Amino acid sequence: MPFRKVQSEKLSTAVTRQIELLILRGILRPGERLPSEREMADRMGVSRPSLREAISELQERGLLTSRAGSGVFVADVLGSAFSEPLIRLFASHDEALFDYISFRRDLEGLAAERAARLGSDTDLAVVDAVFRKMEAAHAKRNPADEAALDAEFHMAIIEASHNVVMVHMMRSMFQMLREGVFYNRKVMFRQRTTRSALLDQHRAINTALQARDPKRARAAIEAHLNFVKQALTDQKRTEKHEEIARLRFQHESSR
Repeated sequence: MPFRKVQSEKLSTAVTRQIELLILRGILRPGERLPSEREMADRMGVSRPSLREAISELQERGLLTSRAGSGVFVADVLGSAFSEPLIRLFASHDEALFDYISFRRDLEGLAAERAARLGSDTDLAVVDAVFRKMEAAHAKRNPADEAALDAEFHMAIIEASHNVVMVHMMRSMFQMLREGVFYNRKVMFRQRTTRSALLDQHRAINTALQARDPKRARAAIEAHLNFVKQALTDQKRTEKHEEIARLRFQHESSR
């Protein structure tokens, strides 16, 4: 018979599982510092030796890392999603930029649809809270804050979709976006008309999500990213035209 005696789980194993799930679900994020040993042991109701054993195992598996004098941190597991040569290749070709936007449109459309159906009230409250911050940043005309909150807004939707594979994949993609691998988001916020249009698009996404309307949420995401793609296409064309104009000007000035 395929039965075995039931054995009680070691405390350290239970701690390991709990931290694993927090990392898997994207609650504990890469680079995030864990609380002190005493605080964690108290919160989990375990002894400090059991906690140390669990942390040691997770360090051996590359999920946690310790820094002398600083504490224990979630390892930067996202960095392994793409190799450095591939990241450099992405950064040097416009084809990768437009494929990236298309990839985001398809995946985030699905995420918005799922978030409208499966997200909890708290998930949607987080999305709404980030959008309110976007409105405040827009009023202050701070492109850097708007760009950062833009990524935070989209990640909140992906997290509300409750698909852990999508969460980690997109978090890795947004890390490259923050580093300017695909394009500099701050450029998108420089023109007044573009900034207002982007805010209106995010408002439409948020409204559809709060109404729990999956089809409208997906359509709003797709319309937003189609706008981004066109805006960047126009920007690339303008930059090319300006380069040609400067060459003409230099030529005329030298005659």
